[in-house]
Amino acid sequence: MGAAVWNGAHFGRQDPSPPPAPCLGLWFQSCGVTGTSPLQSRAPDPRLAVGDMAAGTTDNLSVVLHGPGDLRLENYPIREPGPNEVQLKMHSVGICGSDVHYWQHGRIGDFVVKKPMVLGHEASGTVVKVGASVKHLLPGDRVAIEPGVPRELDEFCKTGRYNLSPTIFFCATPPDDGNLSRFYNHNADFCYKLPHNVTFEEGALIEPLSVGLYACRRGEVTLGSRVLVCGAGPIGIVTLLMAKAMGASQVIVTDMISSRLEKAKECGATLTLQVNKESPQEVASKIESLLGNKPDITIECSGAQSSIQTGIYATRSGGTVVLVGIGNEMATVPLVHAAVREVDLRGVFRYCNTWPLAISMLASKLVNVKPLVTHRFPLEKAHEAFEVSSKGIGLKVMLKCDPNDQNP
Repeated sequence: MGAAVWNGAHFGRQDPSPPPAPCLGLWFQSCGVTGTSPLQSRAPDPRLAVGDMAAGTTDNLSVVLHGPGDLRLENYPIREPGPNEVQLKMHSVGICGSDVHYWQHGRIGDFVVKKPMVLGHEASGTVVKVGASVKHLLPGDRVAIEPGVPRELDEFCKTGRYNLSPTIFFCATPPDDGNLSRFYNHNADFCYKLPHNVTFEEGALIEPLSVGLYACRRGEVTLGSRVLVCGAGPIGIVTLLMAKAMGASQVIVTDMISSRLEKAKECGATLTLQVNKESPQEVASKIESLLGNKPDITIECSGAQSSIQTGIYATRSGGTVVLVGIGNEMATVPLVHAAVREVDLRGVFRYCNTWPLAISMLASKLVNVKPLVTHRFPLEKAHEAFEVSSKGIGLKVMLKCDPNDQNP
């Protein structure tokens, strides 16, 4: 979820007692007490029966957010899968910018953490149990998890845009738990079998890859398209990969950080442009000079107001600007400039109907997401992993949930 790069780690509450419940509009500050870890481990609950846990074990270590800055390792119970669910032994879970933002602030917009919530939504694992009605999956199947599951067959589901359903379940979005744990139950229809040549980490990366795929669909990227991608974070990079795979002839990527632009070049960017203190109009002019033309499509992946402005100025008349990045609720943009040149502005909210195609592209090696993973941590070191991710070090941080298999 979201494409903005969340920076500025703020490790807060370090006292052993839980913080007060987060209040709307209130950002809690850290206690500043040193000497104890802000990521606390809770002993297994002796009241949990062995039969209540997956595979007869009481080890279901989970990364649980209790409030701003209050991240804990806890042993969670696992119920038997429902008729349409599968129980998964989790393998790889990527840390998303939204996970970091919830940890730092306890909220994203109207989504507020009001009770303990398991984080994680970029995930893959192995089926260990299946519900009575599940026919297409068996224990031992390796699967990628689509984290958004419609709760009802509403008008958006009927038209194929289930991502817009207001009641949709979505992993690690309040009040719904995520899957950063040893074991997790999920709707079987939103678990997709992985081919033998697609790794668990590639399976977990289908989630951010889906954002790029859906953004390119919304922008109607096709053979010969000239594409501008604003922002070279994880979402910007997967958007670059997808634009190239869908036939774009030229893709130029902008960012303020040179190391990220180097990664964009490694991943196939035709051109890159480091942005400093230039005005949006000046950046747009540089983009046109580098490309030789204005781009047909701009996909904005940073959420920064100045970058949205650049996208509108840079895009050719009759072109499209796709808004992927999550920034401030209100932004000042040159709307008249877009209107008189018929530049379409299109929003993106997550994705829909992307997993089968993304899996096919990975299996056929049409896209390569392996270079995105720059750091790996065992689940027990989640605190360290979140700290690294929050500082913007590297690109994608992956947590390994299976203590007996830390391989990609």
